[in-house]
Amino acid sequence: MMKDDLKKFLLKNIKWVVLFISVTVFLMMVVDIIDKEITTIDSKGYAAISTHLVSDIVTPIVKFITNLGGAYWLIGLSICLSTYLILVIKNKIIAISIPLNLVLSATINYTLKQILQRPRPIANRIIEESGYSLPSGHSMVSMAFYGYLIYLIYKYIKNKYVKWSLIILLSLLIISIGISRVYLGVHYTSDVIAGFLAGITYLIIYLQIGTVLFSHKKTV
Repeated sequence: MMKDDLKKFLLKNIKWVVLFISVTVFLMMVVDIIDKEITTIDSKGYAAISTHLVSDIVTPIVKFITNLGGAYWLIGLSICLSTYLILVIKNKIIAISIPLNLVLSATINYTLKQILQRPRPIANRIIEESGYSLPSGHSMVSMAFYGYLIYLIYKYIKNKYVKWSLIILLSLLIISIGISRVYLGVHYTSDVIAGFLAGITYLIIYLQIGTVLFSHKKTV
C-alpha cells in the first residue's frame, strides 16, 4: 500500500522530482569539477566521440548542427515563430513567451558561467570559441528553447503523427547539439551534461511560472 502511495505521489509530482534530481546532480558535478578540474566523464566522453565519430565527412555536419544551437539561429527562429503566432495564430501571449524564454535562459547561462569561470578545453579544438565553459551555453539554451517548443507542440498540436514526429526530431536535435560541442573541442562532456541539467531545471521553473502568467488558449 505504501509503495502504491509513493508511486502515486511521485507521478503526481514528477516535475518536482526531476527538478530536485537535476539540481542535485548539477551541484555534485560542479563540486567534482572544482575538485578535479578534468573529470572521468570528460576523458571518457571525448574519447568515445573522437574514436567513433570524428572524421572529415562528419565535421561539416557537426558544424551545421552546432549552429542550430547558436545565438544567431535561435534569435532568427524565435522571431519567425513569434511573427507566425501573432499574424496567423493570433496568440500574442505565446508569441511573447518564446523570445522571453530565450533571453532569460541565455542570461542565466551567462551568469552561471561568470560565477563558475571554468576555462574551455584547449586541446583538440576544431573551431574557436571565447568565454567560459561551464555550463555549456548551447546545451543549456537549446534544452530551454527547444524544450519549450516540445512542450507547446505536445500541448497544442492535435495530429499525433505530426506531434510525435516533431517531438522526437527536436529531442534528437537537443542531444546532437550537446554532442557537437564536445566533438568540436569547445566544451568538456561535463559542461554539456551540466548545461542540459541547468536547462531542464530552468525550463521546469519557467513552465511553472508560465502556467500562472500565461494563458495558452489557442491551438497551434
